[in-house]
Amino acid sequence: MTRKIALLLAAALLAGLIFHSRIFSALGGYLVHDEQPKQADLAFVLAGDANGNRILRAAELVRQGYVPKVLVSGPGPQYGLYECDLAIPFAVKAGYPESYFLHFHHDAHSTQEEAVNAGAELHRLGARHVLLVTSDFHTRRAGRILRAAVPDVEFTVIAAPDKYFSASSWWHNREARKTFLVEWEKTVGTWFGL
Repeated sequence: MTRKIALLLAAALLAGLIFHSRIFSALGGYLVHDEQPKQADLAFVLAGDANGNRILRAAELVRQGYVPKVLVSGPGPQYGLYECDLAIPFAVKAGYPESYFLHFHHDAHSTQEEAVNAGAELHRLGARHVLLVTSDFHTRRAGRILRAAVPDVEFTVIAAPDKYFSASSWWHNREARKTFLVEWEKTVGTWFGL
């Protein structure tokens, strides 16, 4: 019996070594759920992107005519500033009109709390269909959370590229490995309602 277990473990280890790229790609790919943009009432940019890719992706959606405005999530304050108050000037400096953006100040500390706060704001704005913009690695979990928290709003999830994370090669980059592990930890926690 012990020999059979040892052989099975050795076979599993060998298979893991041979197919690790495919396995790792599949695990990274599971996190990404990118949908095609379509006409909507509003784009909503989730907080948590210090590189600005989320807001720039949302600004492009306005420029391309998919939405008239972008609601920019802004938790805080940190050092007296809300995240949206930093992100919007960043997008303006990148060439997008300030009129594209709406500030959304709140004090959420998680995607779940952000979703609850966003639901009230989306209802106040009369949004029925929203393009939800977040980092690619965050799309599957964020879509699930927002759809559960605000079931009467239709969300189309749009991925913004991340500076480090790539589903097909995340294990080659230290920052991407950290992102992968943290997002999987949060994904599993979400499955269990944590």
